[in-house]
Amino acid sequence: MRDVAVVSFAQTHHAREVSDINEVEMLMPLMGEALAGSGIPKDRIDFVCSASSDYLAGQPFSFVMSLDAFGPWPPISESHVDMDGAWALYEAWVKMQMGKTDVALIYAYGKSSPGDIRRVLSRQMDPYTVGPLWLDPVSMAALQARVGLEAGTFTVEQMAEVVARNRRAGATNPYAQLGGEVDPAALLAEPEFVAPLRKHDCPPITDGAAVVVIAAGDAARELSDRPAWIRGIDHRIEAHALGLRDLTRSVSTEQAAARAGVADGPVDLAELHAPFSHQELIIGDALGLADGVDVNPSGGPLCANPIMTAGLIRIGEAATRISRGGGDRAVAHATSGPCLQQNLVCVLEGE
Repeated sequence: MRDVAVVSFAQTHHAREVSDINEVEMLMPLMGEALAGSGIPKDRIDFVCSASSDYLAGQPFSFVMSLDAFGPWPPISESHVDMDGAWALYEAWVKMQMGKTDVALIYAYGKSSPGDIRRVLSRQMDPYTVGPLWLDPVSMAALQARVGLEAGTFTVEQMAEVVARNRRAGATNPYAQLGGEVDPAALLAEPEFVAPLRKHDCPPITDGAAVVVIAAGDAARELSDRPAWIRGIDHRIEAHALGLRDLTRSVSTEQAAARAGVADGPVDLAELHAPFSHQELIIGDALGLADGVDVNPSGGPLCANPIMTAGLIRIGEAATRISRGGGDRAVAHATSGPCLQQNLVCVLEGE
């Protein structure tokens, strides 16, 4: 296996609505920041992989337009995934394992504000049996939360503590959309939004983008004083139908964590892509995180949730903290699909 590391990361200052610029204009400054972060000339990039959703962009093959942010000429080696950017990073990592590239740039973007995001995402469900019901992600997460509460897997008090901790962390993150000191008791006094979820249990609507640069072996050591090495990465998928899986567990996260080697050593920090408060509790249990692990020091997706981007940001945030000496070993997690259907786990270490 080739050693591969994250050497640079850039993200937008996330907001509820970014209407004054388009996706290309949103990405262009990040491209320059990510390249400058490690002193990488543009012609050093061997491979570019992007992640986005045509449903959000409102047009087919929208990623072709986004290539203008990097510049497709002279011709570049390029690919695209209709998944969160964490899966684009996985594709680039696989390409490096094959010896096809040494330095890759991964970018992801998504604007949730232009349309009704709950109705848009309802279209990812089975079009014959579930689609006609117009089940949206919040409603399905509420079903999952209700199952977990009734099974005793977690409590509403624990959910409120998750929100309060993430909001406190978000206050120290200049890129976060939400943040501040909140009292868990005050959160529980708020009315239910989609029972048993309250609005603070749900992710904010966010427009944003992110760029990550990864490099292999000596190239990574050349480009970063302390690269965040990817020691293990794996992703798994579960049944599409909610009734075919135990919603109180994330079996795919458990499997990906085992393959990525999460349990092979102590974890200092974890960046978890948990869009809903109760999902952070499920994911933390699936990863087997011990007490004392710093979970979502960035504030996580409860403080900023740019769709198609939030998972890649978890990897970038974890890598940045390792590179700056904020820990020696971290776990980054990404999810996609309803109720934690698909999950990716990435273990990062500093030297």
